[in-house]
Amino acid sequence: MTEIQRKMFSEMADQSVYDRALSFGKVYLDEVLQRNVFPTDEAIQNLVFFDEELNESHSDSHQLINDLQHYGAPATSAIMGGRYFGFVNGSAVPVATAAKVLSTFWDQNSAMDAISPLASKLESVVEKWLLSVFRLPPQVVAGFVSGSSMANFCGLAAGRCHLLQNQNWDVNKRGLFNAPLLRIVTGREAHSTVLKSIGLLGLGHDHIEYVDTDSQGRIRADLLPPLDNRTMVILQAGNVNSGSFDAFEPVCTQAREAVAWVHIDGAFGLWAAAVKNLAHLTKGIELAHSWAVDAHKTLNTPYDSGIVLCANKEALTNALHMSGAYLMVSKERDGMFYTPEMSRRARIIELWAALKYLGKHGVDEMVGEMHVRARQFAQELSGIEGFRVLNDVVFNQVVVSCNSDTLTNKVIEHIQRERVCWVGGSTWRGKKVIRISVCSWATTARDVSSSVASFQSSLQKAQAEL
Repeated sequence: MTEIQRKMFSEMADQSVYDRALSFGKVYLDEVLQRNVFPTDEAIQNLVFFDEELNESHSDSHQLINDLQHYGAPATSAIMGGRYFGFVNGSAVPVATAAKVLSTFWDQNSAMDAISPLASKLESVVEKWLLSVFRLPPQVVAGFVSGSSMANFCGLAAGRCHLLQNQNWDVNKRGLFNAPLLRIVTGREAHSTVLKSIGLLGLGHDHIEYVDTDSQGRIRADLLPPLDNRTMVILQAGNVNSGSFDAFEPVCTQAREAVAWVHIDGAFGLWAAAVKNLAHLTKGIELAHSWAVDAHKTLNTPYDSGIVLCANKEALTNALHMSGAYLMVSKERDGMFYTPEMSRRARIIELWAALKYLGKHGVDEMVGEMHVRARQFAQELSGIEGFRVLNDVVFNQVVVSCNSDTLTNKVIEHIQRERVCWVGGSTWRGKKVIRISVCSWATTARDVSSSVASFQSSLQKAQAEL
């Protein structure tokens, strides 16, 4: 037995290094709701501690965990809390975090039932639950990936495979050289991950037929070009800035008549289908062919947890085909056929835990509350001279501007310096804006009001500088 083996066997038996990590994790949870939302300058500067050459000999495990706690924890963003509104990151439901901790000890690979029967079973169960939550047809299948970037890639890959099959072209065998050209139709405000997927799939940005959008960023269905069976239509459930939803029913109906493929990028917005008072926003999504959604955003599972859904199982599995003489194909679910990866952590465990814990009513309540807090944000900011809310707050996004682009940027800088909350900037409809994403279960009315107060003080400081 080698020296390092003896050391690791000893630590596994002793378990004190695990206890130390768990105790530090609990300390973090005790503090995260009250601490500054973004790391201090000192905490960021202290990260220089990690700049070193790789050591020749092994390290002390307890000291290593101590270093992560001392230098690492202070330099994290408080995404778990209720005042992080930058990007659509989402917090984490407590029981889902606990399930992830437990599953970390199990270290399961969810590629095949032969590797992890548990992961296979939970993927099958959660797949059915998701169809119920999103009100999708029973033939829809799910692949559990890292995020909506990969989910968009998989959905579009399935569409590419299917549309080329319509042209008697097997893309897996023949590739894209001399392949029939496909058309891509999408709104001018398509998310960057959609454009990235189009590039990665070799479809080419130059082949995109952009359709103008309305004042809220929704695709203009009346301007849709004639579609055919070579066309991939990409729609949005949740505009990245305004949170608006495309008119799915008329577009999907037209696409189905033309035998076109419809993919919906629903990274955070698809969860509106689970909320009684918001489900109208997703009317007609069941008519699409594929969907991308994140659980680590609106559902608040720990990172990472993306989902691709596809109504054409053959198209998805053909696009993500896997073969090998050593593979053991099961009568149960083998997850590798629904995702690009083979080696893949069993993220399904915390997704199962979140859905099981919340139930349909809990999902409705949690996601619905995000909408309520977003509306509160818009209402309180609208009452302050110098701020203007630019969007209809239909879901969880609020877009705000000041009297000039320069002032808006200055206000963002001061908000980020104050660290009461954290927001980012964007450009929307030709203006610099403050983009607020309410996507944490932990956000309370008090969190919003204290954040608005930071907005107000930051505006005063920015005005004094100009």
